[in-house]
Amino acid sequence: MADKPSLRIVHCFRAPVGGIFRHVRDLIDAQIKAGHKVGVICDASTGGDFEEALLAGLRDKLELGLKRIAMQRQIGPGDAVAALRTYRIIKKLQPDVLHGHGAKGGTYARLFGSWLRVSGSRVVRFYSPHGGSLHYDPASLQGRVIFRVERAMEKMTDRIIFVSAFEQGVYSKKVGEPRCGFALIYNGLADSEFELVTPFEDAADFLFIGEMRVLKGPDIFINALAKASIETGRKLTAVMVGDGKDRARLAKQADAGTRFLMPMKAHEAFKLAKVVVIPSRAEALPYIVIEALAAGMPVIASRVGGIPEILGDDSPALVQPEANDLAAKMTYVIGDIAAYKQRLPSIEALQRKFGVEAMAEHLEAEYFAALGS
Repeated sequence: MADKPSLRIVHCFRAPVGGIFRHVRDLIDAQIKAGHKVGVICDASTGGDFEEALLAGLRDKLELGLKRIAMQRQIGPGDAVAALRTYRIIKKLQPDVLHGHGAKGGTYARLFGSWLRVSGSRVVRFYSPHGGSLHYDPASLQGRVIFRVERAMEKMTDRIIFVSAFEQGVYSKKVGEPRCGFALIYNGLADSEFELVTPFEDAADFLFIGEMRVLKGPDIFINALAKASIETGRKLTAVMVGDGKDRARLAKQADAGTRFLMPMKAHEAFKLAKVVVIPSRAEALPYIVIEALAAGMPVIASRVGGIPEILGDDSPALVQPEANDLAAKMTYVIGDIAAYKQRLPSIEALQRKFGVEAMAEHLEAEYFAALGS
C-alpha cells in the first residue's frame, strides 16, 4: 500500500453504538495503518459511558478529527440545524472519500458530497446501509416513501457497499437493482480477536449481548429462557449485556435468575456465560455472531438477514426469531454443549472469510476505483 496516495476519508453515521460503530472503528484502524487520514462525524446525544470511552480512544488517532452533532433517529425539525452544521464540517475537512453508514449517515454523506462536487470537489460518495432503512415494510406508506428516496439518491452515490448478500438482495427487491456502483464486502475481525475465551466457573447458562430494543429480540430471549427452564426441569440462568430504551421494561419482564449489565467489550461478556444467543428479528451481518464464533463460543442465532452466510444455511445453530423455537434449541444445546460446538464453523474457516484486512483492502480498492485512481 506504500505506493498508493494517502486519502482523506470521513465516516459519517448517527449513533456511536452497536455494529455500525464497531464496523467504523475497525475500518479506521486499518485505514490509518494503510497511511490514510481519517475523520468521523456522528451523533452527540447517543451512547453511554462505554461508548464515550471508545470515542475517547479514537480521538488521538483521527487526523481529521472527531466531530459530534445532535442527530435525530427520525426526520424532524432538528435535522435542518444538524445538516447545516454537518455540511460546514465536511466542507472544511475537504475529504477525498465521504462514507455514510446507516440511513442518516448515508443521506448526509451523499447529499453533502454532491453539494461539494458542484463546487468543484473530487470527493466520492459511499453508502453502507447496514440494514437501516431496508428494515421498513415496502407495503407501508413510510416504506414506500423511504425506498423512493433511496432510489432517487442513487444519482448522488458512487458506490453502495453491502455487508451481506442478503442485504444486497433486500435492496434489490425493495429499492431496485442498484443503478450506481456497488460491492459486497463482509465485515471482518482482527487476527487478535480469533482467540478462545474460557467462561468463568460460575458462568450463567446463556448470554444476550446487544442493544435493548425490539429489533434485537431481547424479549424473545427472556420468554425462551423461561420456556427452556420448564423443558429442562431446572432454573436456567442468563446474563443480558447492553443498554437501550427498552432496558427498564425488559428488566421487569425477566425473572430473578437473569442479570442485567451495562455494555462492555464482547470478549469480557463471553466469559459470563456458556452459550451466546442472538435472537434478532432482523439483521444485516451482525458482528456479534462472528465475534462469538471467533472466541470459540457456542452460538444460537436467528435465521434472519446475513446470519446464515456466517453459520451456513443448514447450520443447527439457526432458529426462527420466536420463543418456542429458540427455547427448544436452548434446551438441546445446554444438554451437551461440547457436542454442539463440534457442528459449528471452525475458527480457521471463519478467519479466511471474515478477516479485517481483507475487508479494508477490498474497500480501499473500491475507493480508488471510484476516484479513478
